[in-house]
Amino acid sequence: MRNVTKIVMFLMMFTLPVMANDIYVTQSGATLTLDVLQDGQNNTIGNSTTASTVTGATSNFNIDQIGNSNVLTFDINGANYTGVFSTTGNSNNIDFNCDSGGTVSSCATVTASIIWVGSSNDLDIDVGETADATGANITIAGASGSDSNVIAGTVDGTSVIFTLSVNGDTNNFLVDIDGDGDSAGHTYIHTHTGSIADVDITQSGIYDNMITLTTSGDNHNIDIIQRD
Repeated sequence: MRNVTKIVMFLMMFTLPVMANDIYVTQSGATLTLDVLQDGQNNTIGNSTTASTVTGATSNFNIDQIGNSNVLTFDINGANYTGVFSTTGNSNNIDFNCDSGGTVSSCATVTASIIWVGSSNDLDIDVGETADATGANITIAGASGSDSNVIAGTVDGTSVIFTLSVNGDTNNFLVDIDGDGDSAGHTYIHTHTGSIADVDITQSGIYDNMITLTTSGDNHNIDIIQRD
């Protein structure tokens, strides 16, 4: 009887459901510093129906998610934003919007870094949706083995530096950089190592626009549109 009890307890240990952690942020006010670490599966910081929202003059984020099937959704409205989003794992979703509502100062200055390790992730970054960001410096980096990811970036600004670097196979890239631009124009730097890639780049502005594209691998489909 004692052995049967031990077996039942052992089976229960391995059949318990994996619990998720959920964070929903609604912040209004100047000067926010937010540090978050989530370690596990199926964790969320906001979701597709209820994004975490921050409204205020200055925001500074450092968010790290470790695990599979995690969700990170943020809407930022404020004059200055600096942040690092880091994710390690597979089948994660990052949806970052700066100035999604356009209610406060339109995210005038944005410095955002998104770094991930893993496969089958979905990244969607929108900056300056309703009003151009004065200065936007966006960095997206996928480490070696970053396969089957979808990366979409849309930036409207008067001065944009967008750097994307990915090492992996079967990735899709969709980048749209818009806005009049200042005398420095817009700069997009794309580096990709791996096989099977679909790359669509659209860049427009009235001043000098520059694209630096470096790829290594087989079966790449690349479409580039530049216009004044």
